[in-house]
Amino acid sequence: MLSNLNLRDQGLSLTITGNGEVEFDYFWLRDNARDPISFDSRSYQRELFTCEVDPAIRPVEAHLEVDGSALQIRWPDLDDVVCYDDAFLSAYAVPHDTLAMPTPVIWDASSIDDASLRISHAEVMRDNGAGGMLDIIAKNGFAVVTDMPRSKPAVAEIVDRVGYVRHTIFGGLWEFEANETMADSAYTPKELRPHTDGTYSHDAPGLQMLLCVDYDATGGESIMVDGFRIAEELRRTAPQIHADLERIGVTGIYKGDGVVLRARRPILRNDETGKLVQVSFNNYDRDTVKLPQDDMRALYAGIRAFDKLANDPAFQWRYTLQPGDMLVFDNWRVLHGRGPFQGRRKMAGAYVNREDFESAVRTHGLC
Repeated sequence: MLSNLNLRDQGLSLTITGNGEVEFDYFWLRDNARDPISFDSRSYQRELFTCEVDPAIRPVEAHLEVDGSALQIRWPDLDDVVCYDDAFLSAYAVPHDTLAMPTPVIWDASSIDDASLRISHAEVMRDNGAGGMLDIIAKNGFAVVTDMPRSKPAVAEIVDRVGYVRHTIFGGLWEFEANETMADSAYTPKELRPHTDGTYSHDAPGLQMLLCVDYDATGGESIMVDGFRIAEELRRTAPQIHADLERIGVTGIYKGDGVVLRARRPILRNDETGKLVQVSFNNYDRDTVKLPQDDMRALYAGIRAFDKLANDPAFQWRYTLQPGDMLVFDNWRVLHGRGPFQGRRKMAGAYVNREDFESAVRTHGLC
């Protein structure tokens, strides 16, 4: 319900039930008009040529519907009255982050609820069933999909419930097992310390899926680490190191297979509000660079502190994937690794873009 409309010099105020008195700038209201001339509701695109709007624009007239359901404004550059309903005005009553995702549940080895991570393949494949998997990932950073068919097409089916397969230098859908001829540490049976993928990409993959197709081996535990938990620990115990990891860019590199890929960002990347949005750490793929001496020393101190925590069992979730188990994890938050193994261990997987993951979370009503 809308009430108590007051027109002022640069904007108007009104009372919105549940929000109290709220002010709206006239230019903002004109810029966000939802009339057919200003806005294409089919494409959700603004048609208004904003730079041609008078910066001092104000309504010719404005009034509230008798039942308080909408604000009606006649603008000097439009023939028809524009309607702003109470739901629209309520949605924008206060500034809010339109990119916000569900609040993460920060965890370590002592606090993670193992049972809550699991969801069956059958459940994910039901109508709207992907929402349950996405909810687990949005909260914990990863999920374990159980009872999967042991094939690449099964991975593709899950990807299709989220977005589409991201193609990289490794292709789209992929399978791998230990292969010493490959120029990548993932293809060896050696230990893989916790890391994130794509530090050499300006747009690192958002989700990664890893399906255990075959396992006749000893060892090879999968390792998950909550990068947000490490950031929290460093902020608490080593604030200067935390600040340096937010500030100093680290260059990742992939060199081989006819390409030289490089990208740079801090290990702890914040958005413009200072909120942590991405953890990006891969000591294997860190490029050789020369920074100013103070920054170089600060970065090395940060790498030592971060990597020590990532390799501390107190911060790790460990589990040996069985055939038909698939990890689906947020590569912008969770570091993944693997213990050494002997024998046969075959995996299939794929990447999904970050924006597709976020889109799926929104379309399933999780934020």
